Amino acid sequence: MEKHEYTPLIIPSVEWDKKTLTDTFGEIVAQPLEPGLGTTFGSALRRALLGTIEGSAVTAVTIVGVNNEFAVIPGIIEDAMQLVLNIKQIVVRNKTGKSGTMRLKVAGEAVARVADIKADEHLELVNPDLVLGHVAPDGLLEIEFFVSTGRGYQAAQWPEGKPYQEDGKIYLDAMFAPVQNVIFDVQKTRVGKDIDYDKLTLTIQTNGSESPVSVYNYGVSVLRTQLEHFLVEVEIPFNEISVVLPEKQKEDVFIDKAKTLPRDVLELLLKPIEQLELSVRAQNCLVQHGVKRVLDLVNMPEEEVLKIKNFGRKSLTEVKEAIETNNLSFGMGIHEEDVQEMLESHEEE
Repeated sequence: MEKHEYTPLIIPSVEWDKKTLTDTFGEIVAQPLEPGLGTTFGSALRRALLGTIEGSAVTAVTIVGVNNEFAVIPGIIEDAMQLVLNIKQIVVRNKTGKSGTMRLKVAGEAVARVADIKADEHLELVNPDLVLGHVAPDGLLEIEFFVSTGRGYQAAQWPEGKPYQEDGKIYLDAMFAPVQNVIFDVQKTRVGKDIDYDKLTLTIQTNGSESPVSVYNYGVSVLRTQLEHFLVEVEIPFNEISVVLPEKQKEDVFIDKAKTLPRDVLELLLKPIEQLELSVRAQNCLVQHGVKRVLDLVNMPEEEVLKIKNFGRKSLTEVKEAIETNNLSFGMGIHEEDVQEMLESHEEE
C-alpha cells in the first residue's frame, strides 16, 4: 500500500520580548502559525495559564486571643476581619511546593508588615512592604500562618459542623493562581507572498511568586501532556516532515510592519499623540498613562488601552478611528529602531 504523503506545516518561531520582560510581566510572540491556529493556541494558553498553574497561599491562621474572624483584637487597631483581608493579600513563593508555616509576633506600638513574618526555609515572601495591622503601645499581635499549594480558587475549608475550632484556627478562602492576567492578540503575517498566516502575541502578568517564563512553560506542558491522550490512532509525524524556515527566509516571513508603511506614516509614529488631534479627555488619559507618542499608542493591545483609568468605550472608538485613518492599528509591535532605519532608507533614496 502506497504511503500517504502529508503536506508539511509551518513551524513557528517563539520569542520573548526581552526589553519588557520582568519578574511579573512578559510578552511572547509566536509566528508564523498556520491560518486560524493563532486564536486556537491563544485561547487555549490563556485558559491554561489562568486556571492550571500551581501556586501557594495562606489557607488558615491562628491569631492569639481570637477564635473567629469577627472578633475585636485588644491592642490592635484592625479587627479580625480586616486583618484576615490583609492576610489574603500576602504573596508567597514556594520553592518546593510543599505545605509550610509562617509566624508573626509584634509587640508594642508598631506597624506590622509582611517583612516581620518568619517563614519556613522553603517559603519566600514576595511583598514585604504590605501592611497587615497597627499595634497599640500595649498591644500584641501574634499570628501563625498555614500555607498550602493548589490551583485556582479554593473556598475556606471549614470542618463541617464546627463553627469554632478548639485550636482557634480561622480558615481562609485562597487564590492560588500566580497568574493575574493574560491577553492574547492575533494578527496576520506573511510567508513569502502568502499573507494569511497568523502572528500570536501573548501578554502575561503574574503576582511575582512565579515569573511569566515559568508559568508559560508550565501552561504549555499542561496542554501538551493532556493533548497526547486525545490521540486514538498513530500520531502523524508533522514535526519530522516540517522544517524551521532558514534564517534568510525568516527575514521575508517576519517582515516588520514598519517596512510596509509609507514615509509620512513612519514620521507620524515618532511624533507626540497631539498630532492625532484627539479630544482633551482622551489625550489627557493617554498622557497620564505614559503614552506620549503615536508609536507608544499603536504598540498597545486594544484591551490594555481600554483599561486606562477614566478611558471609556467612547474614547477608545475615537482613538481607534484616528489611528485607522493613518493606516495604523492597536498592537502593531513596531520597534523604534526599525522606524528610524526605514526613514534613513527613504532619505537615501
